[in-house]
Amino acid sequence: MPGAGCGMRASLLLAAGMASVSPAAAKDDPRTVPISDTEDAGLDSQSVGAGRLHPVLGLDVRNGDFVRGTYDDDGAGLDRVPVHVQLGLVYELVRDGDTANTWLEVRSSNGFHAPGADETASPRALYESNNLVGIATRLAPGLTGAITYAIKTSPNGVSDTNHELSGALALEGKSGFAALNPGFAATWRPKGGGGLYTQATIEPGIDLGRADRLSAPAAFGVGWGGFYESGSGTRVFGRVGLAYKHPFRIGDAHLAVRAEASALFRDDRLRRLDAPMASPHTIRPFGTIAVSYAY
Repeated sequence: MPGAGCGMRASLLLAAGMASVSPAAAKDDPRTVPISDTEDAGLDSQSVGAGRLHPVLGLDVRNGDFVRGTYDDDGAGLDRVPVHVQLGLVYELVRDGDTANTWLEVRSSNGFHAPGADETASPRALYESNNLVGIATRLAPGLTGAITYAIKTSPNGVSDTNHELSGALALEGKSGFAALNPGFAATWRPKGGGGLYTQATIEPGIDLGRADRLSAPAAFGVGWGGFYESGSGTRVFGRVGLAYKHPFRIGDAHLAVRAEASALFRDDRLRRLDAPMASPHTIRPFGTIAVSYAY
């Protein structure tokens, strides 16, 4: 049956063609590494290139500095415009074939702004330096966990030093609950404070074609047992916003621009803790423009 023979040969040729294309397609699939936030210990991911050691850099500009819903040495406004510079390395500790499943991360985030009159120690403009080391691992498909230890210092002496031990979980996926990109973090301060902080986040979004994405990040945080300040009791805050992310590549480097506008909602006691250093309003607008780089 000549027709059958031709059909079989065509099928074999098609299968061979698909086999030859598949490795290239797999090679183009984005590799990612987990990234722990140096401020609230939340867990995110970053596209990277080949190899086991990945430098991860970032730069962002904000209209103030608020962490976990509260003032962090720079109130919201355009007169001081804090700029944060992030430097980090992520190393793939354990691989399953060509796929990493356990990582070591080291990160440093340094905040600069126009110094106030009370910031007299040198370097006056460098008001915070948050330094973190952590281990992250893939717990299940799409689910990553991390344990981190951060030391938060103030080089110009405007605030005290804090140590934070945190655990975090993040779930990523395209459907069902995972499509909400939920995350959870818990933080305890062994030095420089007390209490416990817990935070739940989601960031559902839509793809805008190519790799651009529009998302709606939201967070709910609770500071238990005087976490924010001695005697402050249990305080809560929420955050909702919109974010636009545009990833792109320059050679083997992976870059992304992200713009986010959000509103912070704080309970009465928490907002009063910020006065007079920052606005005591219940709702506080907050915006960030960030550029990230990874290799």
